[in-house]
Amino acid sequence: MSMKINKLEIENVKRVKAVKMEPSASGLTIIGGDNNQGKTSVLDAIAWALGGNAFRPSEAARQGSTIPPYLHIVMSNGLVVERKGKNSDLKVTDPTGRKGGQQLLDSFVEKLALDLPRFMEANDADKAKILLNIIGVGDQLKKLEDEEKKIYGDRTVVGRIADQKAKFAKEQPYYPDAPKDIVSAADLIRQQQEILARNGENQRKRDRLKEITFEKHRIFDEAQRLEQQILDLQSHLEERKKAYEKVAADEEIALKDAAQLQDESTEELEKNIADVDEINRKVRANLDKDKAEEDAHQYAQQYVDMTNQLEAVRQQKRELLDHADLPLPELTVSDGALLYKGQRWDNMSGSDRLIVATSIVRRLNPECGFVLMDKLEQMDLKTLKAFGAWLEEQGLQVIATRVSTGEECSIIIEDGYGTTQEAQAPAPARAWKKGEF
Repeated sequence: MSMKINKLEIENVKRVKAVKMEPSASGLTIIGGDNNQGKTSVLDAIAWALGGNAFRPSEAARQGSTIPPYLHIVMSNGLVVERKGKNSDLKVTDPTGRKGGQQLLDSFVEKLALDLPRFMEANDADKAKILLNIIGVGDQLKKLEDEEKKIYGDRTVVGRIADQKAKFAKEQPYYPDAPKDIVSAADLIRQQQEILARNGENQRKRDRLKEITFEKHRIFDEAQRLEQQILDLQSHLEERKKAYEKVAADEEIALKDAAQLQDESTEELEKNIADVDEINRKVRANLDKDKAEEDAHQYAQQYVDMTNQLEAVRQQKRELLDHADLPLPELTVSDGALLYKGQRWDNMSGSDRLIVATSIVRRLNPECGFVLMDKLEQMDLKTLKAFGAWLEEQGLQVIATRVSTGEECSIIIEDGYGTTQEAQAPAPARAWKKGEF
């Protein structure tokens, strides 16, 4: 069962002259009063009594008092804590007989319960670290967060490269009429030479046709002249007829070949040879654009893959925290900061901050069942009541101060003296008897 404060008595500490009270076992016990009356001095005295000399005020003794500070606290398990005398020596009396003094107190008193502002004023990273250490997932979450940061950084680089590649590809010129591959001028010249060779052969055949035709006419003319000599030259005529027939047959064949001949144009090749550099420039531009588009596509796909990896890591983080034993149902850690009801610390209401801080501090040491709080005037009465009800549900004791003399205050501090709401007259100026509790 957690330890709480049953009774306390304070004399001559800072502004306090004499205060004694019995805090509520759970919920809020509010120390009220105007400014500079000694409210905070009561909390400082409790912190000093239970937390040791690390919490001792720099000027602990009340100014003008000849009597040294006196602190007397009775805990819920019967443990009695006293500081008294010139040196404010510590005395811890345990009904079970345990010894140990401050070391015994440290075993159940959580330091942050005595100094809640130290937690509330810590940065986001330190608050989150405290919570993660409490629930035992700090190392696992840090590993996942490191992995998340690495993937996020890598993905950012890939995304930038993908954007650059896509922009570069978009800016590249493209020529749809250009061939797919680089054109070779040597191949074009070779093709041209082959066509010229074939055309030359055609010309040779045409020249041969002219020769044959000329020969035919010459023989025919000669036959005309020899008709007068036909009788004398019969045998010769017969031979010439045969020659004529043969030449006529050759002519017919040559005519047929010539009719089928068709010259090939080298105009396109000649143009391509002349334009080969421009054609190749377009081909290279198209190849560059295709390559840039492919690079952009690959980096875009890589970005998608990294996004999936990033989401997988974040899902592991969510599952890790979802299954963790958190002090509050709606409390979690995201991006190295506390979140409560979806809000970061700087966006939380004052009451939610106190609820979060109180829950975490209590979980740090479950044996410590109380927390000291200063300056609760930030809460209106409705919020204060709701906060008190929540504390009672949690079975947690909070001793707090508030600039007020209203009914919400359990005790009023006036000029260093404490009075209950039932009897608000200032306590008489006397030294309290030791052991009144």
